[in-house]
Amino acid sequence: MAPIDSYLALVGFGQTGWGWLLLTAAAMTIGVSVCGFLTGTLIGTVVTFMQLSRHLTIRWLADCYTTVLRGVPDLLVIYLFYFGGSAFLGSLGGMFGYQGFIGMPAFLTGTLALGAVSAAYQAEVFRGAYRSVARGEIEAAIAVGMRPWPKFRRIVAPLVLRYAIPGLGNTWQLVLKESALISVTGLVELLRQSQIGAGSTRRPFEFYLTAVVLYLVITWLSSILFRRMEARTIQGTRRAL
Repeated sequence: MAPIDSYLALVGFGQTGWGWLLLTAAAMTIGVSVCGFLTGTLIGTVVTFMQLSRHLTIRWLADCYTTVLRGVPDLLVIYLFYFGGSAFLGSLGGMFGYQGFIGMPAFLTGTLALGAVSAAYQAEVFRGAYRSVARGEIEAAIAVGMRPWPKFRRIVAPLVLRYAIPGLGNTWQLVLKESALISVTGLVELLRQSQIGAGSTRRPFEFYLTAVVLYLVITWLSSILFRRMEARTIQGTRRAL
């Protein structure tokens, strides 16, 4: 059998192919990345408000969060969530008389860990975007008597999002790559499935090559999505020459 035919049979969708398993694992990668990114968006928004607070203590806490989470290795954050969460669940189970080990769900671990790390980056993106908003537009909303929530929803948030999308796209790519580290918790995402296939067939090159291709496809589609989102947010405006 020719090498290309052998490769296609290995990663194909036949009875002996690993195609469906790899696609399922790729879907898992996308799923945990999306959940982690959205969790990071929620946390990052809160941290941004803290960074913009008038109170020094609140700003200091927000700066500590972003500094620590960006400085600590991502794998260590995953371990902290996994083993810390397992210890918490074990203590909770002990309160009800259960003495066995309760492992932290791998998907939940990935979502929380990726969310915590990406929140630190997204907070900086949001803060920079807010600083880029022209003060005159916010002052105009105040001048016409807009209340804080309508002002934020109709004026501030759309403008911040317009400036933040490029940075959020970069953060998404970071989350997508970090999702490969979640395999240490047992989550069968794309990298973990490639490792399983490589070990079972003793053909690591083919599996890791396929993983590279799938990651690149996901990255390419993601970049298209973010570019379209950016184009949509700047409708009615002109780019600076």
